[in-house]
Amino acid sequence: MKPVKAGNYEADFVLDDSGFGSILPKLLDLESPSGFPVRQALFGHIEDRIKVTQFDRNKIRITVHPECKDVWFWLIPFSNGRSSIGVVAESGFYKQWDDNDSALQDIIGQESRLTGLLKNAVFDQKINALTGYSANVKSLYGKDYVLLDNAGEFPDPVFSSGVTIAIKSASLAAEILDRQFNNEAVDWRMDYAMPLQRGVNTFRIFVNAWYDGRFQDVIFHPRQQPEIKAMICSILAGYAWDENNPYVKNARARLDTLLQL
Repeated sequence: MKPVKAGNYEADFVLDDSGFGSILPKLLDLESPSGFPVRQALFGHIEDRIKVTQFDRNKIRITVHPECKDVWFWLIPFSNGRSSIGVVAESGFYKQWDDNDSALQDIIGQESRLTGLLKNAVFDQKINALTGYSANVKSLYGKDYVLLDNAGEFPDPVFSSGVTIAIKSASLAAEILDRQFNNEAVDWRMDYAMPLQRGVNTFRIFVNAWYDGRFQDVIFHPRQQPEIKAMICSILAGYAWDENNPYVKNARARLDTLLQL
């Protein structure tokens, strides 16, 4: 693919797929407070040196800090012996450290299971930081444009919902835009914004419950019901728009009832 040269371009319609760049939201003053506390992620790639018998490299590991339930880690193994490692916490949690590299390694050292897995790891790349990544906008669409994936609304990375929202938003927008270009009547609010928002709101309910600790109680409960577990896992796997699932159709009420039980 040839690189696009700088210059002025005209388009009949713009789909903003800029992710955290949020090009159109910034240009058109569409950004809105997300409603989530400002959290920061520290992350990087490492040579993990995890023994084969210690860890299933086909799985992503999510770990909760032993003392701070709203602080969590991810460990994503790659096929080449390297892994993505990261920690998420509210910004104030990191104030005691002067640099990201020592902060991430020290925080990992506070969790015994991660420490055991990564005791021989080599942190050979710079650790990056991303702050205030949760996003919201005043409108997902406007005259001759629509916002896709994280350029629109993004709750939180804890359940990898960004990929799902990106695919769902693109699928919805492509179908509507095809009809619009064929001179058919379309309603971007009814056909795009509202359907997309339903799934995003489902994710939001589970994200809020994760950080206040209630959903963690469900996940780590010793006596889980297989049927309910399957329904919840379906949502976290991306089926947040499947209204045949009671935990999608009535997410807040169902989750509150489950927590009481």
